[in-house]
This record gives sequence, C-alpha cells and structure tokens, in this order.
Amino acid sequence: MSPVLVIMAAGMGSRFGGCKQITPVDEQGHAIIDYSIYDAARAGFGKAVVIIKPEMEADFRAAVGDRIARRFPLEYAYQTLDKLPEGIAVPEGRVKPWGTGHAIYCAADLIDGPFAAINADDFYGYDGFRVAADFLNEDRPANEHAMVAYRVENTLTENGSVSRGVCAVEDGMLTGIVERTTIVPREGGAAFIEDGTETFLPNGTPVSMNLWAFRPSILQELKDRFRGWLEASIPVNPLKCEYYLPLIPNAIIQEGTGAVRVLKTGAKWFGVTYHDDLARVQSAVRAMKDAGEYPAELWG
Repeated sequence: MSPVLVIMAAGMGSRFGGCKQITPVDEQGHAIIDYSIYDAARAGFGKAVVIIKPEMEADFRAAVGDRIARRFPLEYAYQTLDKLPEGIAVPEGRVKPWGTGHAIYCAADLIDGPFAAINADDFYGYDGFRVAADFLNEDRPANEHAMVAYRVENTLTENGSVSRGVCAVEDGMLTGIVERTTIVPREGGAAFIEDGTETFLPNGTPVSMNLWAFRPSILQELKDRFRGWLEASIPVNPLKCEYYLPLIPNAIIQEGTGAVRVLKTGAKWFGVTYHDDLARVQSAVRAMKDAGEYPAELWG
C-alpha cells in the first residue's frame, strides 16, 4: 500500500496575517501545498488527506484543491473544536484550535495505512518526502516510527522567531524532543530564548519540522492519550492549551512502548511564518524552477 500524505492546514496563521495555506508563491498561482503534494507524489505517496476548517473549504478548493484533485487523489478532513472524546465539552470562550495532535485525531478515519504528516505552510523539499517514503515502504516493527530531521540553520527566518522541536538523538534514534517556541538566528547556528535566557544551538542541531513518518499504530496511541491530556490541560489553560503532535511519539519513547528513527535530510526549509517571508519563498521557488527542479506548471 502506498503511504498517505496528511497535511495539517487548519491553523489560524495569526503571525502571517492571513490564510497562508492558499497564498500563491509563484507566478502560476501555486501555493506551498502544491509543491508538497507534487514532491510527495513523485516520492511514491498514493493520496493526500488535507485537514482544514469547514469554513475554509470553498476557498481552499477554488484556490488549490480542485486543480490538484484532477491529477492526484485528494480527500478532506475537518478539524473542529467540538470533535472531542465523549463527555468532554469545549471550554466557554475557546476559539483556538486544539493543536496538531488533534488535527491528526480528526483525520484518523481517512488514514488507511502508513502515513507522513506535514504542515501546509512549510516547504520541505523533495528529499524530505523521499526519505520518509523510503522508510514507510520498509518492513519494520509496527511500533517503529520516524521523524525527518532538518539542520537548525536550514529552518530559520530573518523576520522573527520560529517554533521548532529540538531533538536529542542517540545511535540514529530519537530519545526526546522539546518544543522551543522562540528560536532566532545566531552566528554559527541559532538560539532559543526562554525566560529571558538564550541557549545556543550550533549548526547541525537536528530539529523537527513536523515531517513525521508513522505506522498506523500511532493513531490508536493518539486517541488513547487524548482524553487524559484534555482532563489534565483544560483546568490549567482552557483557552490556549494545545495537543501537539510530538507529544505522542515523545511519550512512547519515554515509556519504552515504541521507537522513533531519525531520518536526516540536507534540504532547506522555506516557509511563510510571517508575511515578510513571502518574498523570500517566491524568490527561492523561482530559482528552483530556473534550475529545472520543478516545471512551470506543476499539474499541467
């Protein structure tokens, strides 16, 4: 069975200032998600599941979805605040999505095999999808998953801070991942800022860009842990707590019930965390097309 590409596209894009999931990055009107699906298709993925908010659907289909669906199998899952385990209510005043782990929870019924999960607004590069597909097509234990690790210096923007999962790796296996929400460029690498203190991250530090390669068993882990997380988190931070996807692989690593292999790529990330990032992404895409890495019309 060809692996499935699951794309998390329901985020609010508050720092970008608009619906960045469908913002064009080239003269032909392609968005970053076009390039992700194009790269995944040539790497061997068989279909894509896009997770959106219901109110986004008409605009998403018109801008991106319909043209892709004519060339590649595409399905939709809907992330809504009220899709919760039975007996759990949405806190009064909550408008923020429940996070990337909840996004996959909302798409679980459409995922029928091994799958990779990505963000809609990150340009991962073909090599990231290639190494993920190669792993998913290998015969490995049902509880062995993988994460494609990027070098921290290849994942930064000059326009502000970024959030990245900083990884601890031993003998090619992930031993822990910590979400750092304020990472900025520094000479020779980067630094994360926490409580006013900077911690240096040298060039080559592996970080997660939310490009995961999962066996289907992760879906049951995600479902089983969600209720307990909600019961613990809602009383503490009812309006903003988020069920981050890395929480699940991190938990199975710490408990010894599963393993996560780290797959390396030298690909350079491009993204539109901030509106000022858009020109940089457009320039990078133009250069890749000029070099023959992509055709002018991806779906022509």
